Amino acid sequence: MSDDTIRLVTIGRIVRRRRRLLVLLVVVGALVGYGTSLLLPPRYTTSASVLLPGAWEERELLTQAEIATTSVVVDRTAAALGWHGVSGEELREQLTAKAADGNIIKISATADTPARAQRLADQVAEEFVTFAAQISGDGADPEAAGQPEALRKLVEQTSRRITELADGAGSGKSVESVQTRTELAKLRTALQEALDKLDKAEPAAGRASMVVLGPAARPTGEAPPTRTQLVAGGALLAFVLAVLGHLAAARVSRRLRTEPEITAALGAMLLGTVDVPAQGSAQRTEGRGARALVRRLLGLDVRWDIPAPQSSGDEASRQIRYRRVYARLRDQLPPSHVVLVVVPEGDAVARRAADRLVAEAATAPSPASASGGRRSLRVVEVSVSRPMVPDPDDESGAVVVLSAGSWTAGELAGIAEACADARHEVVGVVLAGTVWTRPARTAGRARRSAPARLTADETEPQTLAAGGRTSPMLGTEDTSPTPGAEDRGSRTSTADERTSPAVDADDRAAPALACGDDAPGGNG
Repeated sequence: MSDDTIRLVTIGRIVRRRRRLLVLLVVVGALVGYGTSLLLPPRYTTSASVLLPGAWEERELLTQAEIATTSVVVDRTAAALGWHGVSGEELREQLTAKAADGNIIKISATADTPARAQRLADQVAEEFVTFAAQISGDGADPEAAGQPEALRKLVEQTSRRITELADGAGSGKSVESVQTRTELAKLRTALQEALDKLDKAEPAAGRASMVVLGPAARPTGEAPPTRTQLVAGGALLAFVLAVLGHLAAARVSRRLRTEPEITAALGAMLLGTVDVPAQGSAQRTEGRGARALVRRLLGLDVRWDIPAPQSSGDEASRQIRYRRVYARLRDQLPPSHVVLVVVPEGDAVARRAADRLVAEAATAPSPASASGGRRSLRVVEVSVSRPMVPDPDDESGAVVVLSAGSWTAGELAGIAEACADARHEVVGVVLAGTVWTRPARTAGRARRSAPARLTADETEPQTLAAGGRTSPMLGTEDTSPTPGAEDRGSRTSTADERTSPAVDADDRAAPALACGDDAPGGNG
């Protein structure tokens, strides 16, 4: 799987086969989120809005938002509230201000109770308006507000008095009178310029007259992250981390999954693959003790990284594979010898396949050829952590039966070395895979065609002349000629008509063999 693309079907397989573990991790994540919510006190947030009349540029609004959270405004707010043990620096961490649309400064305050949050927002807004008015010269004192008008009147009166003095200075025939009139004219001009500057400054002062748009609303709910959000976030985070952990473990897995890799690690040829009916929803690893019990309860004994078993044919097709594997194994060794079947410990699928192979070898008929002979098989489970193979007694070789995707190259190399240390030659490898079995056919749905029948030599099917065609047969030998190919109905009969009571039990158990060969290098 390390080279495969991660698809949604992979995520679904993890959820299905690791649902117990995932549920446990999600519950743990939710508990962690709940514990975090207990450590963090509830927080409540509310906002107060301040309107800035007039035309303001964007940079000016940003400047006013920064002024709202300055230390001067915050310190004045802390002094006005008088909360015990709460300084202006602590309040500043609970305040934010930003410029909104419509020349509005929105001041947000956060506190541990709704009432404190509301009071803090209102007080900061008031202190901000007062401080801004002081900066712009617009105080809250009515006398100070009327000073520009009084100054304007004083300038007008002074200008009239200068005019009167200039008129009383004479006709300007003397040098002194000319100088006096000139000085009075300069003074009148200076006063007029000061009056013009005062008129220009009034709109700017009026623009700074900010207004608080009502008291802040009392918050009705906690500010995020709430306790519910922390619990849900902890559960979701645990689920995501668990899935990512499974995917990462599969990415770095070194278990061998292909036939060339497995045969290269064991240094032996592949005798074939056999099918094992699946038991339960997926492959399970066996074990004993408390650790195995915990793995079983959490569903860790179920392999999730193996694809779902494919559907298999009938029992006869599965039996064909075992018979062919045994036939190839018989051709590799001398006759009348015991073969050691080595199974990695904990590989339940391989152990079932080995037991089935031993049973098939015991019931298989002896070949008629002179070089043939029956080989007995003996199953031995070997620990992959410390492999140990028994010394040879009357065994003449070893065949390794295992399932793909379960063992690393180092573990398989250890098994091969253990066989070599015990002077057992690894003559072949058999791969076992799980398949779904089809439901048995009822009597009404049984096939009407006759099954094939074996010859004395199991490795090749017997062919009978039938209109120029070959037909593999199962059962007793039938030397009667086959009717013509034109009449298909005359070539079929029931199983009772073609089976003789005198047939040997081993021959009756032999299934049909298809033409060709499914072994590596075969024709099928």
